[in-house]
Amino acid sequence: MSRYPQRRLRRLRRTPALRSLVRETVLSPRELIQPVFVVEDPQSAGPIASLPGVQRYHLDQLAGEIERLTAAGIQAVLLFGIPKKKDARASAATDVSGITAQAVRRCREAREDLVIITDVCVCSYTDHGHCGVIADESVDNDATLSILAEMAVAHAHAGADLVAPSAMMDGQVAAIRAALDDAGHYETGILSYAVKFASSLYGPFRDAADCAPQFGDRRAYQMDPANAREALAEASTDVAEGADALMVKPALAYLDIIHHVKQQHPDHPLAAYQVSGEYSMIATAGREGLLDERLVALESLTAIKRAGADLIITYYADRVANWLAS
Repeated sequence: MSRYPQRRLRRLRRTPALRSLVRETVLSPRELIQPVFVVEDPQSAGPIASLPGVQRYHLDQLAGEIERLTAAGIQAVLLFGIPKKKDARASAATDVSGITAQAVRRCREAREDLVIITDVCVCSYTDHGHCGVIADESVDNDATLSILAEMAVAHAHAGADLVAPSAMMDGQVAAIRAALDDAGHYETGILSYAVKFASSLYGPFRDAADCAPQFGDRRAYQMDPANAREALAEASTDVAEGADALMVKPALAYLDIIHHVKQQHPDHPLAAYQVSGEYSMIATAGREGLLDERLVALESLTAIKRAGADLIITYYADRVANWLAS
């Protein structure tokens, strides 16, 4: 009689084919969303030093990039527009002919079936870099709502499928939903950055989007990384206000939050954003020969999906799609 139990778990790990057969969590290009930075000033286009392998595109370059992404199997992009001129009240953000609206139109012309998501926040449009208008040296929540709502309508009018409010203003989802409906954009969905932490991992993104705060920080409106119950309250509030899908940002340091939000709202698609700092740490270490970039990237994204994310926003989207196809 064998001294071992009848079930030996290693039996199903013996070969690559067996491991693939019983794999519980499987990545697919259709679940990945590629962030795309679009600049109004052609001189600002080009590689981003703090985001190895990522670059900013001018409008005339956008069609080629969309063709490249869709050829790799990517079906969705998250657009970030960076205007040439900024001011304290983010005047360019609501322009129906502004950089993001133009980018949406160019993307739609390039690929009719592309899912186009736009970031709705004013940090790239303000000269002070904060996510709202300033009053008495702090961000005025309610004064910012009307700007975010008008911005979302401009994006919807241009053809965006989803608008993604990321400013972390209380009531932003309700304000945007009302504005979209009033403008007749009933079918434009809201992917809410419901749970966005005041993370130290956003540095490379702020280089890319030219949106670093010129004074203070964003801790008064982005979430304290120590809080989990508050994250569930934020998600529930956005669901009640009409969010069609939710997001947790960042991802890897908040896998528990991803899991809890999905458990609380199983009927809402949940996205997780593998943010710039997460990406850059892996990419830079890979380029320095400290780890296998491909294997670590795939492992990290698998962990994010395993935690409960239905969609993953990642700067690795195009490369992962190619890796999975090879």
